Amino acid sequence: MRFVVKSESLRKAFLQDLRAEGIKFEVSERLGYESFVGYMLEGTVSEIQSRIETFDAGDKEAIMEGFVSFKESLNHLLEHLKVGEKFESLLQEGPWVAELLDQLAGNGAIEYEGDTIKLKEGVEIDKLRFQFKFPFNLVHNPEGAEKLARQFALTDLTMEYEFEILELDMKKINTLGKIASRYFPEDYLLRAYFGLVGRAILASEILKSLNDKVPTEDLLWAFVRASPIAIPTEKGTLVVNFTKDAVEETLKLLKKLGYVDVKAGKVKKLRDLV
Repeated sequence: MRFVVKSESLRKAFLQDLRAEGIKFEVSERLGYESFVGYMLEGTVSEIQSRIETFDAGDKEAIMEGFVSFKESLNHLLEHLKVGEKFESLLQEGPWVAELLDQLAGNGAIEYEGDTIKLKEGVEIDKLRFQFKFPFNLVHNPEGAEKLARQFALTDLTMEYEFEILELDMKKINTLGKIASRYFPEDYLLRAYFGLVGRAILASEILKSLNDKVPTEDLLWAFVRASPIAIPTEKGTLVVNFTKDAVEETLKLLKKLGYVDVKAGKVKKLRDLV
């Protein structure tokens, strides 16, 4: 169960938040990439909007929906910049902030005062020029689109930072969920969150089953036969499905965190989850 960030600033902010809450994790880094294939419109906000209005009806609605979201994000960022905001605080708004800041910087519209970014005095927002990009799959008439927009492909080679979460405590997993919601999209967050919850439940059940030393293989196969585990909740049912390998990996984590000892092919509980 892991989270991946692709920005050094986000890495530092996320790491500090995890440490502040005492959440167990390990972080590693590797070369990664981001790719985008689609189209780009350039101009002032009003010029781009007028250009979109000339697209085929079948394409215009979806492209305009994306542009409205782009404008709302830009206006939200500009409100922060009018009064000044710390760079790291802005980044916590989402990954879209970095690109918009780059575009504003390209317009010469922002200035730095220490670690605070501000909109320059006298900047005329309606005269700033932007690049609005939208993916190729929004277009059903490529020939028509290519008359109005430029093709655009981007491959961004960058370092990415993987946070492997080692937490089994449900209170801290819930705290992690609140922290991560500031950095990651909801669908990404939910998959990771319920993965952590599922592993914590499996770990708890393993510890409950250990009243004495148990042969490792017997333990593994006992849980495989018991899969899946269904947990009733106030809002419905949580089902945790797992394989033998998943039980084995969870057992390794329990050993790493000092909850069990594994020697001579047997498992012994050392302590319970708090």
